[in-house]
Amino acid sequence: MLPFDKFREECGVVAIYAHPEAEKLAYLGLHALQHRGQESAGIATSDGITLHIHKNMGLVADIFVEDVLARLRGTLAIGHTRYSTAGESALLNAQPILVQSNKGTIALAHNGNLVNAAEIRSRLESQGSIFQTNSDTEVIVHLIAVSREQTLPEAMADALRRVEGAFSLVMVSCDRIFAARDPRGFRPLAMGRIPGDKRDTIVFASETCAFDLIGATFERDVKPGELIVVGPEGMTSRFYSAAQPQSSCIFEHVYFSRPDSIVFGRAVQDSREELGRQLAREAPVDADIVVPVPDSGVTAAMGYAAESGIPFRFGLIRNHYIGRTFIEPRQSVRDFGVKLKLNPVRSLLEGKRIVLIDDSIVRGTTSRKIVRMIRSAGAKEVHMRISCPPTISPCFYGVDTPSKGELIAANKSTAEIREFIGADSLAYLSLEGLKKACGDGEGITYCSACYTGAYPTNWVEIEDIQPASVRR
Repeated sequence: MLPFDKFREECGVVAIYAHPEAEKLAYLGLHALQHRGQESAGIATSDGITLHIHKNMGLVADIFVEDVLARLRGTLAIGHTRYSTAGESALLNAQPILVQSNKGTIALAHNGNLVNAAEIRSRLESQGSIFQTNSDTEVIVHLIAVSREQTLPEAMADALRRVEGAFSLVMVSCDRIFAARDPRGFRPLAMGRIPGDKRDTIVFASETCAFDLIGATFERDVKPGELIVVGPEGMTSRFYSAAQPQSSCIFEHVYFSRPDSIVFGRAVQDSREELGRQLAREAPVDADIVVPVPDSGVTAAMGYAAESGIPFRFGLIRNHYIGRTFIEPRQSVRDFGVKLKLNPVRSLLEGKRIVLIDDSIVRGTTSRKIVRMIRSAGAKEVHMRISCPPTISPCFYGVDTPSKGELIAANKSTAEIREFIGADSLAYLSLEGLKKACGDGEGITYCSACYTGAYPTNWVEIEDIQPASVRR
């Protein structure tokens, strides 16, 4: 049973160059990025001679206890926290992936999804390559190994030119850290710095909230199509691919990223608050209080309340201490999964007209249960407002989304969805309003394929494509 009907997070990556406790900084960075994946986590380190690695299923704090980190001592480190978007949920697919090759020993961690991975894998296997996982990330490792380029930076650039799709990745060799983004800049990757007495520590992370925890200063994003190498000779940068139209994932600002992060050069907090303000302008309603669906709806609800003048109230309380397993009562409890995570505050909701703010509706099942829960707490009216447009298409760029047949907005009108979830009214933010709120065209261009069905890369559309979590 899924307790919440949401898009699944993708992955988070972090890299540390030149720090005496690189493994601990990587651990802390992953802790800050835990919201991007709770399935597995791993850290690979280098002491200048040998690479060490540890990865396991579960949460970062549970995997990297003190004695484990003690065995990972190094001055260079990369880390990864995962939710599977390609490959099964299993330890063999946990990252980083470490290999010994003719280019030396390397470990690589990847956030994204390669849309041509199956084609490349089939060709490499026919040529004798043996794969150890069914993760698309391993394709990059094999392409590096078979490259005819002589140096590791050149081999990596050669490999990246051969893959298509979304990727922000970090890699470590015995004495270097590599960081790269795909030419369209789908997924975020930021670079920061920690000042040192003899030399500065260079860090990379999927989101800048990781820098705040480890005391790093955000410098800039890794640019789309850029490969950065940090080594004994210093830091070098090159563009391994010709520029392509930018297609950064707008859902990073809608839902995935933490509000305290700067993503694609823009504060996520600002975008989400403006999403709510724009929603209030487009879809006003007479009501008594604005209530967010926590946690993802909170910032947009604050914006809606500020713009509309309707008071903001935490009418739903979230339980943050739910583990992966729990015991259900034998006698079925209606809406048990949602009740386990959310509980209404009757004293705030009873007799009130509620504006309920959420970031998205995917299948509609959770929204239906939440509306029913609020009504059972005595709400007089429930008006649902969604801070993004209807989601009508699956994502192929590192986000685990249902198939088109499972997306309620791809198969029902807004009026039909309203009736299904049981709300008195339902309104979505317009695509134009979404782009305006997130600063589209102000130095950044977003991918909005999940709202339009227009994909920025070559892809053969199928009527009912499988979700990313089961693709190979």
